Amino acid sequence: MTLTVPAEWAPHRAMWLGFPSHAELWEDDLPAAQAEVAALARALAGPGAERVKLLTGSPAGEADARAQLGGVDGIEIVPGAFGDIWLRDTGPIFTKGPDGPRAQAFRFNGWGGKYELEHDDTVAAQIANAAGVPLVPHDFILEGGAVDHDGEGTILTTGQCVLNVNRNTGWGDAQAQAAFAQAFGATKTIWLGEGLANDHTDGHVDNLARFVAPGVVVCPVAFGRNDPNARAFDDAARRLAEATDAAGRKLKVVRIPSPGWIDGTPDADGRTRAAPASHMNFLIANGAVIVPIYAEQAGAFAVQALEHLFPGRQVIGLPSTAILTGGGSFHCITQQEPA
Repeated sequence: MTLTVPAEWAPHRAMWLGFPSHAELWEDDLPAAQAEVAALARALAGPGAERVKLLTGSPAGEADARAQLGGVDGIEIVPGAFGDIWLRDTGPIFTKGPDGPRAQAFRFNGWGGKYELEHDDTVAAQIANAAGVPLVPHDFILEGGAVDHDGEGTILTTGQCVLNVNRNTGWGDAQAQAAFAQAFGATKTIWLGEGLANDHTDGHVDNLARFVAPGVVVCPVAFGRNDPNARAFDDAARRLAEATDAAGRKLKVVRIPSPGWIDGTPDADGRTRAAPASHMNFLIANGAVIVPIYAEQAGAFAVQALEHLFPGRQVIGLPSTAILTGGGSFHCITQQEPA
């Protein structure tokens, strides 16, 4: 048995989910963000057929979680400590190998020093300990949202993030690929370029392109005249169409409508910027695929497209507008624990 990261569509033992717990970070958006996360938790525990491990980051967050979700079948509230809810990036990436399951942990520097919060660098150890899985620390910076896995040794990533000087100074393709081989058993890396505009993660791939089956990748197509990411989407699709995976297969690329322009925070001159909203931040659960929705028409198109790709799972669209004010969505706030 070789070391691998099981694909997200493989069976899960549990799904870890971060619950908004800090009013000083979320401010007026806290109640709405908590409601959206609670709706996600219920969908995961219901049609998603997941054992949800809801990690809270403060005593106040734990109290709010228990008030909204205490006693719901399939949801276990796990008191913890974190800076914020982005468990995909601060938590471990679970692997399976000759020595059994392992929780691979990486240095975390707040997405290149942008948001360094107390306790975020302890989240991987907390989750590994609660899962009863040995922690394997690595001495390089990586966030889980920067890499996507097909379960067969192929990794999708972006050069904008992984090769950024604010992560691992001096890294090139070769250094990154050697690190991926060591931590994940990866034998093939497919490099994409730029991610979404105004994404503080510096272009995480889970907003740009995702594996949905061996040899099959989805990425967005621009929606509406003023989609701010049209060039990035087309560049990603071109690179994917020219790529092969670890098994030597030429990739099948499926384009799914993006949300289009979604208003974000104003810039320094007071002009409204586009938010980094993406249907690619969907979450593959045991029994469902849950898609973040930002606009009704584009969201409906995205759900319909994913239904064709996941015929054995219910595809559910849920609002994620409040969560997006923090910079991410459903995939960003979760981490699957393989069965």
